[in-house]
Amino acid sequence: MKRISSDPIVKLFISVIGIVVIVLVLKELKHILLPFTIAYVLFFVFEPLNKILIKWKFPKSAALIVDLLIIFFLIYIVSNFFISSFGMFVESLPKYESKLNGIISKYAISFGIKNESLVHFSLLKSVQNLVYGDFASDFFTSTISLFTAIMFVLLFYIFIYTGHSIVIKAIKNRYMQVTIRKSVHKYKKKVKTEAEIAEEKRIERNIENIKKKRAEKIEQTFKDITDHIQQFISIKFVITLILGFIVGLILYLFGVKFYIVFGVLTVLLNFIPNLGSVIGVGFISIMVLIQFESMGFALLIAGILIVVQNIVGNIIEPKIFGDTLGLNPLVILISLLVWGYIWGIVGMFLAVPLTAIIKIILSGAKTRNLKFINDLMGTGK
Repeated sequence: MKRISSDPIVKLFISVIGIVVIVLVLKELKHILLPFTIAYVLFFVFEPLNKILIKWKFPKSAALIVDLLIIFFLIYIVSNFFISSFGMFVESLPKYESKLNGIISKYAISFGIKNESLVHFSLLKSVQNLVYGDFASDFFTSTISLFTAIMFVLLFYIFIYTGHSIVIKAIKNRYMQVTIRKSVHKYKKKVKTEAEIAEEKRIERNIENIKKKRAEKIEQTFKDITDHIQQFISIKFVITLILGFIVGLILYLFGVKFYIVFGVLTVLLNFIPNLGSVIGVGFISIMVLIQFESMGFALLIAGILIVVQNIVGNIIEPKIFGDTLGLNPLVILISLLVWGYIWGIVGMFLAVPLTAIIKIILSGAKTRNLKFINDLMGTGK
């Protein structure tokens, strides 16, 4: 029986089943776990500000109120912008829909396509055939409103803010207790002579040093998680703002309508590595095609945007980030697919920070298999 349980294939099979179960649980409980995760990311983002406020003798409750006021202010600014800018865009959609129908029908006839659904194309009919629930479920759930979701995030944030330090302390105590118990048990089995008893006492005197090192290791792990999330969000935010401004400026110079909307859309989608830029360029190109009814002009705009995206994404961004995250590009792609499957589009936004956290935790692993996984996730540097 021992031989079967130690079989590498059996272990691998059990590990795969465990991972599948975890993924299914995360997907099933996304209504709770997704806002909780967003709240924790916000906690890491606000931690530097909170440290400064506490250093300035602010009570913890006052620092929490400052955080909530900043969040409410940002929500107010963003919602106002979306309502004003995107409202005009939505009002123009019927006209764009009509022009798109004509363009697709014209190109279908010119290419000799005899498919009735393309020759007499209707975007409205095509959309009606889709399952609306699939789109609605991309955010927490189709039955939970955005307002409720925000309230969930804020509620979780309050509890995380007040309980985070207690969680870290509990993890430290548990980890150190296990270490001490193993150490004492190890040397108790060795006790045979007076010399060995003296050696055991000497080791026990060093247990405090062991505890200290273990505590420092845990603190460093949480510090690394905080630093990586803060660096990723801050650097990525600045880069995407610049990219959004450049895209908006290019579209403005070429006379494309709603260039501000498309600039903001670029900023949002750029937080989804690789896939986000492809979706953004594709959507903008289609809207340019509809506005100007010129395939050549749409391809020109698409080409310019692809060049800009590649310069920012493949040259500027890697130089600024350096090896901050240290994630294998293939792992980033897989994480986008996995987290997108689990939590929809919001999961794709969170994919890189969550994967970076997993890698940081695995970096302290001592078993060969976990070290192997950590090496696979890294860049090899």
